[in-house]
Amino acid sequence: MEAVGPTSIGSDLPALFQPIAIGKINLKHRIVLAPLTRVRATTKTHLPVLPLVKTYYEQRASVPGTLLISEATVIAEEACGWDGVPGIWNDGQVKVWKEITEAVHSKGCSMFLQLWAIGRAARPKILSENEHPYIAPSAVKLSKRPVDEPPPREMAVEEIKRYCRLFAEAAKRAVNEAGFDGVEVHGSSPYLIGQFLQEGSNIREDEYGGNIEGRSKFPLEVVDALVEAVGQDRVGVRLTPWTNYDFGTDKPIPQYLHFVSEMAKAHSKLAYLHMVEPRHNPSDWKTPRVPKEGESNDVFRKAWAPRPFISCGCYTRETAIETAERKGDLIAFGQAFIANPDLPFRLEKNISLEKPDHSTFYTPDAKGYTDYPLSKEFEKNQA
Repeated sequence: MEAVGPTSIGSDLPALFQPIAIGKINLKHRIVLAPLTRVRATTKTHLPVLPLVKTYYEQRASVPGTLLISEATVIAEEACGWDGVPGIWNDGQVKVWKEITEAVHSKGCSMFLQLWAIGRAARPKILSENEHPYIAPSAVKLSKRPVDEPPPREMAVEEIKRYCRLFAEAAKRAVNEAGFDGVEVHGSSPYLIGQFLQEGSNIREDEYGGNIEGRSKFPLEVVDALVEAVGQDRVGVRLTPWTNYDFGTDKPIPQYLHFVSEMAKAHSKLAYLHMVEPRHNPSDWKTPRVPKEGESNDVFRKAWAPRPFISCGCYTRETAIETAERKGDLIAFGQAFIANPDLPFRLEKNISLEKPDHSTFYTPDAKGYTDYPLSKEFEKNQA
């Protein structure tokens, strides 16, 4: 189904609460669980902790017809370099994720797995412990790393090609073995895909850098590989053009518009494009930033239309309803979904929202993770 623009004509129900199809799945509304790293995986084996993580996603699948996007999940051990985050590169991880997707599907909801390669944001010490190199698009060090920490090594072309294969293999495991409905490319600025797109972190002079086309080449090849692996209607892409994570880009529109336009031309039936709004403030979860003049995702919406577009970033009930009504977007919520597992129901019925405990976002246990209650109204409605 192609969806763009207002869709609630002739209905008293706002578009945000109306059905939409993306890829192979039919959703009953346009409220999406955004991908949220919560560090609830085992340190060395990168397994989502059971039953904790299953309970978390099962709770957020309380309202049937909801799309859940998983936390960032690493495609291969060599692409990791963090502790406490999940992977999808071996049978043990697949088995755990399958238990989670089965729980989500049993509630009548759908789930995409966000595929992640960390690049220069990795911890080189963790990589070296597993005899993996610390690599990135270019040998550009993060500014806040210790003085004595070495910069990443620039990836060889052979390694770039290998990473395309690793993304494809992870997608196959996710969809064909772990039961996910699709995969989302983690193209946000701090990590490998985003590092290739931004001229501050990609100073290569070969075919994978040097200009807008070169910086887009590897991300586009990853999308090509995923489409070949699982089909374009099972692939989504997430981008954060406005968050300048340490040597990013001051002029994101030309770079990201080229990438989005080329992706749309090559794969007209991708499941969705997921973009973070310029008001998102990565340095302060509680305070949205004020967008500068000219900062807007509308140029990307136009290039992507009429395909499904997911928008994320500091939405309220009112702004989500307005955006879905005027632009046809699906709206992804992060913090609000953490504290309100029945969020789609609360938003539709205009029930007050609980606030999340920020101190528990990256702690390892159930506190601030699975202890947020369903609303009394929701429980009464289910009785």
